[in-house]
Amino acid sequence: MSFLLGKKSASAPVIGATTPRTSGVADPVFEPISDEPHLVGHPGYLTESHNEALKAFTELLAKAGLYSPASEDGTVEASPDEATLLRFLRARSFQPEAALAQFQSANEWRKQHDVENLFASGFTAEEFEDTKRFYPRWTGRRDKHGLPLFVYRISALEPLQKELDAIPAERRYQRIIGLYEQMIKFSFRLCSYLPHPTSPLPVSASTSIIDLGDASFSSMFRLRNHFQEASKLATANYPETLGSIVIVNAPSFFPTVWSWIKGWFDEGTRNKIHILSKDPQSLTTLSTLIKPKDLPKIYGGELDWTFVDEPNLDEEAKAVLGEMPKGPAVFNLKTGKVEKPTTPVS
Repeated sequence: MSFLLGKKSASAPVIGATTPRTSGVADPVFEPISDEPHLVGHPGYLTESHNEALKAFTELLAKAGLYSPASEDGTVEASPDEATLLRFLRARSFQPEAALAQFQSANEWRKQHDVENLFASGFTAEEFEDTKRFYPRWTGRRDKHGLPLFVYRISALEPLQKELDAIPAERRYQRIIGLYEQMIKFSFRLCSYLPHPTSPLPVSASTSIIDLGDASFSSMFRLRNHFQEASKLATANYPETLGSIVIVNAPSFFPTVWSWIKGWFDEGTRNKIHILSKDPQSLTTLSTLIKPKDLPKIYGGELDWTFVDEPNLDEEAKAVLGEMPKGPAVFNLKTGKVEKPTTPVS
């Protein structure tokens, strides 16, 4: 659910590409070890150099009092878990000291905004569900790699502009935090629990379709601060939660839009962005990432789902959840059950 793109880019992308680039390519200082380049640097797909960096990073965190190892009997899990550690390492090209600096900054940010308590008790179910109208929404489906598939239809925000602007800035920021916590603690965990190609390795990223169809230039200009706010929050505090972003129905003025936003993104994230034009044939590109049964009809698939709909769960998710929970929720990987987030014990 990365809220529009990701970080910094040097040049405008070419519109009308018909073949997406493979995302998540390993940093060139590390040797490739897999024919699945999008997995390199993830749990189970580490080079010797990656493992050395992970060990060094873990030791640095432990010295800083920011890491607790798993218990020998397995009853207590390591905190943070390996998937989280690797997200921060990938964000900093597997440089342990740089990853430590970002982790420390994110940890202080979590304290400053009281994130755990905010997610546990800071929202009513009604407000939380209403918030989803303004941000990428989960379709209830997954891509071919098992990553949750989110869609963001920008034109749907145009009639909501005044309502969005009326939300106090601090509360809007808190809502974004809540949605990211939900993605990490519910969506990623649920998708990790469900059968997927890399099981039992965890799912720690999402795939997003950003739909620019019918979005006007003026609307994009007015909403740019809204997009930037969410993007910066994610880049700093929820790094590497993006698997791929596919921008569809890119209008002729998109290069201008790109010039506004390219400063938000780094090279690694730019390599995960695929730009498609309004040519109907370009939408066939999505079939390389998403099975037709899981791709909404508006994008050439078979799924009966639009941006205003609740998640349309696949059969495997239905068997586990029954129905989608309302409000903040956590998925327990051990029990396979949905729980309400709890306030941490001080």
